[in-house]
Amino acid sequence: MEQIIARLLEDFEHGKMSRRQLIRTLAVAATASAAVSANSAAAVAKGFKAVTVNHISYQVADYAKTRDFYADLFGMRVSHDDGKQCYLAFGDTFLIPRNHDSNTPRIDHIAYTIDNWDKNAVDAELQRRGLKPQPDTENSFHVVDPNGFDLQISGKEMKP
Repeated sequence: MEQIIARLLEDFEHGKMSRRQLIRTLAVAATASAAVSANSAAAVAKGFKAVTVNHISYQVADYAKTRDFYADLFGMRVSHDDGKQCYLAFGDTFLIPRNHDSNTPRIDHIAYTIDNWDKNAVDAELQRRGLKPQPDTENSFHVVDPNGFDLQISGKEMKP
């Protein structure tokens, strides 16, 4: 790019192009360069496309109380109730209230569903980013986000 600009300036200085032609040509060159840079950056990023929140894991003192509240208020469908936790399905996602020893409720992790799940490719990309993926199921990995929060990445097959 530097060589092109130098040649354009030289042509202008020697009267081979007008100031208007120089400015127009520089503007076109800058726009083309920016487009190439943006495409290169996108190709290098190779991130994932999140398509929905898969589930939210919610630690509570009394999961049954939480289950009844959300099922009654929002009409969430209850499943996988094992006496300690259950799934509360709504839309393409679900809430998992789980019994926990603390009276302070907390979200312990959120799982995002990504498009085009390929376990080996996802693992490789997470490794490439230095995220040290921890397998959870055939359709998910856990990693830690920059704030230390447990993040789960899953495929569309991970459903209640």
